[in-house]
Amino acid sequence: MTATTAHREAPGGGVLSFLDRSRTVASSDYNRWLIPPAALAIHLCIGQVYATSVYKASMVAHFDSSLTAVGIIFSIAIVMLGLSAAVMGTWVDRVGPRKAMFVASCAWALGFLVGSVGIATTQLWLVYLGYGVIGGIGLGIGYISPVSTLIKWFPDRPGLATGMAIMGFGGGAMVASPLSRQLLSYFDPAYDPSNSKSLASGHALTFLFVSLAVIYFLIMMIGVANVRVPAPGWAPEGFDASKISGSTTMVTDQSVSAATAIKTPQFWFLWVVLFCNVTAGIGILEQAAPMIQDFFRGPGGTSTVAVAAAGGFVGLLSLFNMAGRFFWSTTSDKIGRKPIYMVYLGVGIVLYLLLALTGSTTTAVFVLLAAVIISFYGGGFSTAPAYLRDLFGTYQVGAIHGRLLTAWSAAGVVGPLIINGFLDAAGTPGKLTAADYRPALFTMVGVLAVGFVANLLVKAVDDRFHEPAEVVEAAAAKDREAAARVESGEASRGGAGALRVYLSWGVVSLLLAYGVYETLVTALKLFA
Repeated sequence: MTATTAHREAPGGGVLSFLDRSRTVASSDYNRWLIPPAALAIHLCIGQVYATSVYKASMVAHFDSSLTAVGIIFSIAIVMLGLSAAVMGTWVDRVGPRKAMFVASCAWALGFLVGSVGIATTQLWLVYLGYGVIGGIGLGIGYISPVSTLIKWFPDRPGLATGMAIMGFGGGAMVASPLSRQLLSYFDPAYDPSNSKSLASGHALTFLFVSLAVIYFLIMMIGVANVRVPAPGWAPEGFDASKISGSTTMVTDQSVSAATAIKTPQFWFLWVVLFCNVTAGIGILEQAAPMIQDFFRGPGGTSTVAVAAAGGFVGLLSLFNMAGRFFWSTTSDKIGRKPIYMVYLGVGIVLYLLLALTGSTTTAVFVLLAAVIISFYGGGFSTAPAYLRDLFGTYQVGAIHGRLLTAWSAAGVVGPLIINGFLDAAGTPGKLTAADYRPALFTMVGVLAVGFVANLLVKAVDDRFHEPAEVVEAAAAKDREAAARVESGEASRGGAGALRVYLSWGVVSLLLAYGVYETLVTALKLFA
């Protein structure tokens, strides 16, 4: 199919007028399979936030600071992700995905550049401002900007669509971790990434941040160039919306605004569901490497799991985190969003109990249980936008999703506090055993139980919360006008059809393949 887009002169013109929403409305023959790689181009880049541990020790040494002080960089970025997604969600829906993704790309790249100045001048506060605040804003806007667009392009398979995009966020760390290690080795030949005690120089860290800024900006521009919004009323060939909305009361054909959604009990039940699922998942992710070593600590206090093997375990969890985002979200298209969260939370309870009671029997049992738990963690993220679409419609689903992500920010604080609180009370790092983890794991069972009950309470949204049809129609009027210009030939057409699809998918597929390969090579050390 031929890729097309609407082009209309914005009032006053301007170099950046191509970012206007009116220029991103596609005609009826636009190839929707260009949208997933556009989303992946964004999410694979901003998923780097999960790979900050690669250079954390080097940053501590460079700034002559503490793990806590450097760890705040990550915390600020995650908090800003939630806040910017919540605050800017309505703006993202209004201006369209292209402008939002461009702003996200600029903020993400600028965050690295400002951070590099902080590293070069040994000013840690500049790294807080750059990577933490500015980069965190790019994280939030970039995370939500492609999601609502994908849902509109794939009304027949919203779970698959959001799974493809958010899979990229989980896979971003698999790409960023080996890439960062290799770049640090290039800029500092004395740095040995295979040695956990080897530290990169400040010079190497500075150039790493500059390099990532350039690389990520260029990749994210692929997403900016390809993304389009469908014309109002567009549907894939053979798709009948009435069959889906009529098949269950949980899928609506009505619309709810973001301002109204947060007044519904459904939104807050989902907030609790996501908060509980993320809190439990972070319980393993945040402590992954030392946890597997502590579970297999011998009588003399020495772990049977080497440092390199523990690193392989972390890589394996990243792989399952990414795969779970796609597999479970796609599965939800078949069995429904509410049932799949019953699996995440209900089966998760059983798996956490098994991990606490039998996880120390063999390495294989521990890895298998942890891997499935983390796949549920990833699946919870990618299924959430489709769940929101089912309940609230597509009208302002991006803005509603942004508000829901505050649950992630809260869980990012609470989860580590629960785990670290129990472990600090149990003993000192390096001397803990499997028994020391059991109180924390049992607590996570309780957290998941709360989420399970909240999910059971989710019902269809009451009619009184639905937006009047004329309000929704008025919001779509400009998109209809732009689409009409394209169909009539008044606006120019662009794109390269199938070739463009293949090239776009080729770029993101190579990135994913690189990350998976590097992860599997590292993970093999776990069973060596």
